[in-house]
Amino acid sequence: MNSIISIVNHIPQENLPVVLIVTVLSLIVILVALIIILIWRIKQVSELKASHSKLMRSFGELDEQAKLIVKTDLELNKAQEELDKRLHSLEALQKTSRLISTTLDEEEIFHRLDQPLMTDLGFEKYLILIFDEKNKLQCRIHSGYTKEATQYILSNLENDTSLNEALKQGHTFSSANAPKQRKEKIAQLFNVEHFVLSAILTQNGIIGIVFVGNRSDASAVTQGDEELLSILANQIGQSVENARLFEQVYRSSQMLESKVQERTKQLASALEEVKKISKTKSEFISAVSHELRTPLTSIKGYASILMTGKVGELPEQVKERLEKVNKHSDNLVKLINDLLDISRIESGRVEMKFVKCSMASLIENVRDLLTPQIKEKNLQLETNIASNTPEIYIDRDQIERVFINLLGNAIKFTPEGGTITIKVYLDSQQLKVEISDTGIGIAEEDLGKLFNEFYRVDNVINQNVKGSGLGLTLAKGIVEAHQGRIWVTSKLKKGTTFHFTLPLERQKVAIDQNVEY
Repeated sequence: MNSIISIVNHIPQENLPVVLIVTVLSLIVILVALIIILIWRIKQVSELKASHSKLMRSFGELDEQAKLIVKTDLELNKAQEELDKRLHSLEALQKTSRLISTTLDEEEIFHRLDQPLMTDLGFEKYLILIFDEKNKLQCRIHSGYTKEATQYILSNLENDTSLNEALKQGHTFSSANAPKQRKEKIAQLFNVEHFVLSAILTQNGIIGIVFVGNRSDASAVTQGDEELLSILANQIGQSVENARLFEQVYRSSQMLESKVQERTKQLASALEEVKKISKTKSEFISAVSHELRTPLTSIKGYASILMTGKVGELPEQVKERLEKVNKHSDNLVKLINDLLDISRIESGRVEMKFVKCSMASLIENVRDLLTPQIKEKNLQLETNIASNTPEIYIDRDQIERVFINLLGNAIKFTPEGGTITIKVYLDSQQLKVEISDTGIGIAEEDLGKLFNEFYRVDNVINQNVKGSGLGLTLAKGIVEAHQGRIWVTSKLKKGTTFHFTLPLERQKVAIDQNVEY
């Protein structure tokens, strides 16, 4: 300032205003420049502050992102650990499921569940409790508990009715989701911090309880652990139910087999008794028939002598009565012969004389024998013998008796003007014969009794015509002695058909080996 004043003092007076003006202007210019510089510097500082703020925000965002990354990494690690644990548990569960599903022995199921299972699932303590027949809980598998501790748990569980009811309804309790009071009670009872408690259910209801638990320093129970134990409980229930069902079926089978064996013995004994009775009956009939033959022969002989008039002429009335005696004697002789033949066939004392025979010639011979009876009732007898019917080995006389008995029945029960048909054809390895009529037919309830000895259907014809009821029995015996089968089909008022078969191969074997029946 002093220098400026000194400069002003040396300026001439006449030039002083100009100098002052110039100086002021210079000062103004300098001041404006300084102001401009100051404004620019202020702007620079503002920009620097804005950049600094932006930079700080960026640092803050980076810090948050870093924290998020660290948190995410921790969560991922935790999720990975949980996933590894879950996979390990699922492998253990799959292994267990395979083990317990391949046996139907209840004891073996629990034996296979023991030891490594729960350890593989990641639990230190476990119990599997099953209700017995008296509905009392029994420990089947335990680990981490003494016998006394197990008994204490059993008695407390049995007395906790609310817990039992909840389990029966299928609820699963765990340290993750159980109400606080229930959680504390279960944890105290089982002496654990983390746990899962699930019911073993079947279609018939609850059969037991599965419990797993860990101490306080172990990892907490997750929803995955609950699901895993529920699946395990279901598999145990299904396997135990299958084993029990199998045991019931096996016991029932054993009882049934025992009863069948016992019944078989009884039936065998009864059959032996029937055979003895049948043999006794046959022997009795044979003996009685033989005894009757002699007096009948004498009666028939004396009647014939008297009828010839060798002992003197007889009145006509006496002759008529003698003819009746002779006729009834013939009927009795026929009855006796039938009885003897039936008893011989039943006892196996009949020797079948097999010869090669044409069915056409045999049927024609029977037709000739029965022609008078057929003409008397004006019946039509038709035959239908297949062209490929071979000659077969049979006892001709015996088979003729079968045809005579069956055709005699057909003639007897067919009204006048009716038709009787004989059909013969090959059916597989046997010859089949069918004798049909257009007669009165047979009621269904009588069909099964027709071949019984002395059985006669209760109808008008049988009431008016005498008969022994042995013809069909004898026919059945003869056919069966030929290794064949005989049966009947009929409908009331629509006629009757008798069927019988004669096996080809068996009869050839019989004749080749001279088999006796």
